[in-house]
Amino acid sequence: MGQTVVITGAAGLLGRRVVSLAAAADDVDTVIAVAADMNGAGLPSSVEIHQLDLHHPDVKGLLIRADAVVHLGSSAVAAPDGLPGGGSASDELAAVRALLDAAAAAGVAQVVLLSSAMVYGAWGNNPIPLTEDAPLRPDPGLAYAAARAEMERLAFEWRNAQSGAAVAVLRPTVSVAAESADWLAASPWSAAALRAVGTERPSQFLHLDDLSSAVDHARRHRLDGPFNVAPDGWLPADQLRELAGPVGRVHLPAGLAGRLATLRAEVGASGPPEGWAYTQHAWVVANDRLKATGWVPRHANDEVYVEADPGGPLASMSPRRRQELSLFGAVGLAAVGVGSVAWALRRRRRRAQ
Repeated sequence: MGQTVVITGAAGLLGRRVVSLAAAADDVDTVIAVAADMNGAGLPSSVEIHQLDLHHPDVKGLLIRADAVVHLGSSAVAAPDGLPGGGSASDELAAVRALLDAAAAAGVAQVVLLSSAMVYGAWGNNPIPLTEDAPLRPDPGLAYAAARAEMERLAFEWRNAQSGAAVAVLRPTVSVAAESADWLAASPWSAAALRAVGTERPSQFLHLDDLSSAVDHARRHRLDGPFNVAPDGWLPADQLRELAGPVGRVHLPAGLAGRLATLRAEVGASGPPEGWAYTQHAWVVANDRLKATGWVPRHANDEVYVEADPGGPLASMSPRRRQELSLFGAVGLAAVGVGSVAWALRRRRRRAQ
C-alpha cells in the first residue's frame, strides 16, 4: 500500500511542482495539498485540495491519515526560493510549531522540512563551499534566516522525541525558474543589484525543478538529517556579469556602501538593511551529501540564471548610454550618502546642545 502524503505551502511555484511529482509517484496513493490560498487549478484531479491555515483544527485530522508530511512554508504568497512572502518570520515559526505538534499527536513518522542555505550566514571567513558540517550562523539582522535556523532546531527536537521518526531538512540555495524572472530581477541576487567594490562573491542558482525533485527524493528515500540542495559548483562574479549581459551596475567604494548600509542605525533606525551581508560575502554550498543518496541536479548554474534572467530595459541601450546611466546612478547614490551623513551629524550635534 502506498503512502498518504500531506504537502503544506502547496500553492506556490515550488509547491505545485512537489504536489505533481508526489501525485505521479508509484509509492504514493493519496496526496493532500494544503495552503491558505490553495486551489486545484493545474493540479492532477486525484489531489485532495484543502484551503487551510496551519493553525486550523482540521489540519490535525488530515495528519492522522498521513504517512509523511512535507512542509514547504505557510505564507500565503511564497517567493520562488522560499524567501519571505506573505507572512512574517514569527508567523512561519508559529506555523511550524503548530504543524509539529499536530504531527506528534497524529503519530506521523516522517517529515521533510524546507529550510535555506541562508542559515549558514554570509561571513567573510566562510569556506567555499559550505558543507552540512558547518555551524549555523545566520545573520542576526535577517529575521528570515534566523527563523529558518530555529525551525531546524524545532524539527530535530521533534524527531528526537518521536520513536523511529525521520526528519529531512533541505537547505537550498537561491532557487528560480522562468516563471520567477520578475522576482529575480527585483531581488538582491540579480547581477544588477548594488555591490561594494571588492565584494566579488560567487553565486549559485538552483532550478525549481531540481529543488522539487530533491524534496520528492527526500520523501521517497526517507532521508534523515540536513542536506544542502544546489547545482554542481557555482558562478564566479565575472561569469555572472557575462551571463547577465548589458545591465546597469553600480559598484560603490566599500566605505560608502557600508555607510549607506548602516545609515539607518546612525539616524536611530533598527540597523542595516535586512540581508545586506548576503550580497557581500560568499555562502555557496556543496551538494555532495545529497548526491551520495542518489539525487542528481539536472540544471547547471549558468543555465538556470539565463532562463530566469529577463534581461531588462538596458539591454537595448547603447554602451555609451548604459555607462552614462550607471555613472549618474553612482553619483546620485554618493550624493545621497554624503547628504545623509551630514544630516545625521547635524542631528547628533542638536541633541548634544
